[in-house]
Amino acid sequence: MATNKNDGFDPEEINALKEECRQEGKSFVYVEDDDLDVLESGECVHIQFPGVYEEQEVIYDALVYTLRLHHSSLVYEMAVGQVQKTFPTYVPPEDREINYKITPEMEEEAETALTEIIEEIEETETVKVQEHVEVDTDFDYGISLDVCLNVEEITDEVIESFIHDFKGNTLSLDTTLYSFMSEEDEN
Repeated sequence: MATNKNDGFDPEEINALKEECRQEGKSFVYVEDDDLDVLESGECVHIQFPGVYEEQEVIYDALVYTLRLHHSSLVYEMAVGQVQKTFPTYVPPEDREINYKITPEMEEEAETALTEIIEEIEETETVKVQEHVEVDTDFDYGISLDVCLNVEEITDEVIESFIHDFKGNTLSLDTTLYSFMSEEDEN
């Protein structure tokens, strides 16, 4: 029976990451991720850092993002689901295949409905979120972390503080449930 080798537990890989961190002067390195457009926004970063899991050195591969981004993502997903009940052929632009066809009229109706549903979800505070850290040990490279923090922006200082507390087993997450309103550009 073949076993899948996880290179995130390989001492050579871990030492290479430690050296890269040392050269950067940080406890982590940024990972370039072409799949995540939001990485440029300051609300989401993809990082890796060395650590220990069950007394074994490992590379943590973490997606760290703001509570506001998490909330808006959940609201959007819920709103798209509701729009698709009325417009079953509607596919949001980011999920469309090259050959997807929609009439301009139907698209405008669906997009208007989407905007209205998002506003309603936000006004009624249907979606509430809280800080969390999800650990995925069944990951292809090291251990995956999904980290949601209640901060305005994911900065180097925020990341360093999280890693320090996470590795020191002193991480205290805010369990308050939050809801957000979209920020409207009034310019």
